[in-house]
Amino acid sequence: MENLYKKVAIEAAITSGRFIKRSVGRTIRISYKGKDNIVTDIDKKAESIIINKILSAFPDHAVLSEESRPIRSLSPYKWIVDPLDGTTNFAHSFPFFCVSIALEMSGNVVLGVVYDPVRDELFYAEHGKGACLNNKRILVSKTQKLREGFLATGFAYGREKKDRNVANFRRFLMKALAIRRAGSAALDLCYVACGRFDGYWEYGLHPWDSAAGMIIVREAKGLVTRFGGEDYYPYDNDILASNAVIHRSMQAILINHRE
Repeated sequence: MENLYKKVAIEAAITSGRFIKRSVGRTIRISYKGKDNIVTDIDKKAESIIINKILSAFPDHAVLSEESRPIRSLSPYKWIVDPLDGTTNFAHSFPFFCVSIALEMSGNVVLGVVYDPVRDELFYAEHGKGACLNNKRILVSKTQKLREGFLATGFAYGREKKDRNVANFRRFLMKALAIRRAGSAALDLCYVACGRFDGYWEYGLHPWDSAAGMIIVREAKGLVTRFGGEDYYPYDNDILASNAVIHRSMQAILINHRE
């Protein structure tokens, strides 16, 4: 049964991801959730593809997805879905977006799948079984010092939340090698997992942004906590992920300046 969960998640991610890729540059319908958080008709169509595949295989499971009302169930299994992480990028044909699907069992994330259709890169991890990129095992980087660290972050929607991260961004600019803000939390986490980034932090994520990426980092031997070092769950507000080696150095900057 465990392999069936992974099989369905991968099929759903790839099918919806390829649909999204075919839609790049075409006319899309854009609406707004709040003042600056956009959603497109492609998000919603991709979400339908994913949810239909999941419920066809597991009709009694719960689903928490970004663009729909939660599907509740007494089952211990809940799928956490972001059909298009990086919608603003996609809407502007900026090639950094993905599909993110996680499976939670009795409150614990046990499976994560992230598919980047632009690069045809499939990241996935199962609890206790390691993390892979296109069927090859991945591990976090071995960077030893924060000053050599290549970091990533994001700025949440909403002016107040953006302001909260500006000071951290400035401090890390003075301490790290470089920082990137590419616009997809799920891919940022996967890039930590495969060693492209050494660390990542962000405020104001939702469960669908981080659930799959979280387990992929952990299974790649990385560390994922809250800013203060507490265990991170996808329903928490702040996340710090790293190769584990520079984690304390990053955490010290965030702790010393918590707001």
